[in-house]
Amino acid sequence: MIEAVAFDIGKVLLDFDYSILVKKMAGKSQWNEADLDAYLNQSPLLAEYESGFLSSSEFYKLVKKETGFAGSEADFAMLFEDIFTPISSMIDIHQKIAGSGIRTYTFSNTNEMAVRHISKNYDFWDNFSGHVLSHKVGALKPQSKIYEALEEISGLQGEKIAYVDDLPSNCNAGRDRGWQVCCHTDARSSCEFLKGLGLLSPS
Repeated sequence: MIEAVAFDIGKVLLDFDYSILVKKMAGKSQWNEADLDAYLNQSPLLAEYESGFLSSSEFYKLVKKETGFAGSEADFAMLFEDIFTPISSMIDIHQKIAGSGIRTYTFSNTNEMAVRHISKNYDFWDNFSGHVLSHKVGALKPQSKIYEALEEISGLQGEKIAYVDDLPSNCNAGRDRGWQVCCHTDARSSCEFLKGLGLLSPS
């Protein structure tokens, strides 16, 4: 029986688009959009930030130094946070599962600025039982350390954990631990998977 469900955030509960940030930054920096996109979007620098090896202030200072960004840390944070769009159908699915009494956890490669924005602006945040976040754990999916952190906080292992993520490498790491994994592509197929586990009503 499933006792907990872990949800990735990006591309599962919230869509995100770094091009929004890049377009706004381009007018305030010395780099063009293409160079900014390569620098910021899923870059080694972002991985360091999302692993917790850089604070938000350190991340901002490095970006400012490299790109010549002409704005304060608060200006940068405002731009960096404003890249999300809710995926309402998946948020509804989470709400139904959480409302049934099953424990749910966010399980995400993310960062302090993003979490600050999401936790303030999206009601679903407080409906989770807990949050397992890369910048707090000090590891990125699919590294084993962050999966171990979810098992530790939930007190569960193996098939008692269901997991929804959009990246195959992350999904495979969950399967290797015996979790019941949905590799998310769209809300309909994820809903059917979760129904099959008895987590949602078949109607």
